[in-house]
Amino acid sequence: MALVPTILLMATVFAVTLVVELPDKSLLASLLLGRRYRPWPVWLGAAAAFAVHVSLSVTAGSLLTRAPHQIVEFVTAALFLGGAVWMLRSGSADESELGPDAARLGATAPALRRVFATSFAVVFIGEWGDITQITTINFAARYHQPLLVGIAAVLALWTVSGLAVFVGPKVLQNVPERWIRITGTAALTGFGVYSLVQALMA
Repeated sequence: MALVPTILLMATVFAVTLVVELPDKSLLASLLLGRRYRPWPVWLGAAAAFAVHVSLSVTAGSLLTRAPHQIVEFVTAALFLGGAVWMLRSGSADESELGPDAARLGATAPALRRVFATSFAVVFIGEWGDITQITTINFAARYHQPLLVGIAAVLALWTVSGLAVFVGPKVLQNVPERWIRITGTAALTGFGVYSLVQALMA
């Protein structure tokens, strides 16, 4: 693959993953953990969980490429469009609730490895079936470049969690959630329509 298409692919995956992860529950979890505990073990735990999930996602996407090309296009189109609908419909009320993980955040002066383990567990559990996981699977299936897709996706996820843990509300509260949601929905819809057109033309 030429250098420019490689950079373009990684930039696209990075940008889309970054946008769709911003209003996600994992970002909220990282933000809350970062406020309560030391930021570095929180970020490292979240980063490790994201790395595991991205590895699983690109593997799933690579397995999907073994199916006929038209089926792959239809599946990726359906997942992208479904993700766009999910992102548009999901409201901020769901993201403002701490849920069952809140009880884990009240420990007093825990060891660093415990903070790491807690952060890993919260993000790892929360990312199953998440829109970013589905998006990564789609990119890996569509572009047949699991390594490049994986690197770009994990860098985007690490960036988002880093913003949540180290910068927090000083940056994130200045970005209207509606704008993030609309941008992410538009991006996923665009990829979904493109994949659908490719499937119909195959």
